[in-house]
Amino acid sequence: MAILTKKEILARVKKGNIEFNPGLDSFQLQMHAVDLRLGFTFLIPKVWRMTERGRQALSIDPLKDHGPEYFDVIELEQGQFFELLPQEYVLVSTFETIKVPNDLMAVLYPRSSVNRKGLSVDLTGIIDSGYEGPLTLPIRNNTQSQVIQLHPGERFCQLVFEELTHKIEPKRSRWHQKDVVDKGKKEKMSEMKLVFSGDLRKLKKDFSALE
Repeated sequence: MAILTKKEILARVKKGNIEFNPGLDSFQLQMHAVDLRLGFTFLIPKVWRMTERGRQALSIDPLKDHGPEYFDVIELEQGQFFELLPQEYVLVSTFETIKVPNDLMAVLYPRSSVNRKGLSVDLTGIIDSGYEGPLTLPIRNNTQSQVIQLHPGERFCQLVFEELTHKIEPKRSRWHQKDVVDKGKKEKMSEMKLVFSGDLRKLKKDFSALE
């Protein structure tokens, strides 16, 4: 794979091949990466909820999607900041939405200045070819005693674009079609049933990627 340079990224952006909304500013373009800015939406994981039986701890079920009921949502206004407490974990949207063409993929990395503050982006990884939308950043304050301010608009992570050897046909999001949703749920349940039982040999056999 070849990594796109600043010149190549900018050329694709001008053609509308790679899209950022709102558009990039001059601070964001690096020699071979694009900095993304923090957005205004912060999600704080809840640890309990009230039910008919009383106060009940929220547990993570790997077979279920974790919706808004699992988070307190905070929408900051212009000029406001968010203080992240020691050892606290939150989800933050990026300010920009992105669109990746089908001949590229992207890899997300934290900026070095973020790491030096004691923060970590717990999930860096691949942005699929064909993806369109905002990114959600899981952020953790790793310090024992320091409160760290997060400001919407600050440059927080870097996006590196890599060319694929050939174009691919991106999978349609499972949220867009009922049959895709149903198929995805059945596949996940089948997978997790085997994971829970520990029968990984059967998992590999029944769901071989080569068949």
